[in-house]
Amino acid sequence: MDAVLTSIFEPGFFTSEPVRVAVVVGGAVSLVSAVVGVFTVIRGQSFAGHSLGDLGTTGGAGAFLVGANPLWGFVTFAIIGAGAMELFGARRPRGRDMATGIVLGAGLGIAALFLYLGTTQSNTTGATITILFGSMFVIRASMIPVFALLSVLALAVVALLYRPLLLSAVSQDIASARGVPVRVIGALHLLAMAVAVSLSCVTIGAILSTAVLIGPAAAALRLTKRPGLAIAWAAVIGLAVTWLGILLAYDSYYWPPAGRGWPVSFFVVALILVVYLLADLANGQKARRAGPRAIASDKGPGVVAGRAWPSLPPEPGAE
Repeated sequence: MDAVLTSIFEPGFFTSEPVRVAVVVGGAVSLVSAVVGVFTVIRGQSFAGHSLGDLGTTGGAGAFLVGANPLWGFVTFAIIGAGAMELFGARRPRGRDMATGIVLGAGLGIAALFLYLGTTQSNTTGATITILFGSMFVIRASMIPVFALLSVLALAVVALLYRPLLLSAVSQDIASARGVPVRVIGALHLLAMAVAVSLSCVTIGAILSTAVLIGPAAAALRLTKRPGLAIAWAAVIGLAVTWLGILLAYDSYYWPPAGRGWPVSFFVVALILVVYLLADLANGQKARRAGPRAIASDKGPGVVAGRAWPSLPPEPGAE
């Protein structure tokens, strides 16, 4: 047994403080990203999530430029970007995508300026790599309470908006008719998404943050049609790929040639891709076994577009 554990965990894994911090922070980020990601995928806002990650580049680069912690730059610009998307966007998907594209283009232009100034004035070439690809192993232990607080905030928003988020995803017109403040719900969801994306920008980088937000959620929704169960699956997948990615990144320092470890962000994203492909394969096999009954079941009560939704209260005055 000891030989097996030794072959899996290289020396010093359990006693390394950077590893312990990465496990705690990475676990919190993967959990909140998975939960928020399920609603992001259901609501068809994957492009918005990707754009918020790219906008985080602007905040992270600006923070490095002024000597501040990159997390605050990521959070600030992601929230500003989310607010701009909601302000300029429309209720229809085409309007939302147009507003997202405009805000994204402007943010990336500013990011290019910040990165240029940062590299030419301070000669910190590592700043660009850290912003774009992140590193869980350089996060200080003193930042754990901040990550925990932001994670709880995002999860609390999603928990409070659970039913309105699902109803507005089915139909914004129906949600409005039932008194749901659709614009407010959308804005609060974008806020939670901005926080989740900002946290993942710090851990695996602005470019790859979308993988943590969308990947586990998309895989979970291939495995089940029930939103509650999909959230649980996404959380399990997110935690598993993050922690396994940390282990592989640590062990890679001992692979030939020794001392040239691979980035943890690569392992996390690669594992997410593998899990999604396996989930898609499992979903295809399940559909083939179910045959015509699967098509009939998708037309039953409480199912919209192949997804099972919680039962909704009757219209006022309806029998």
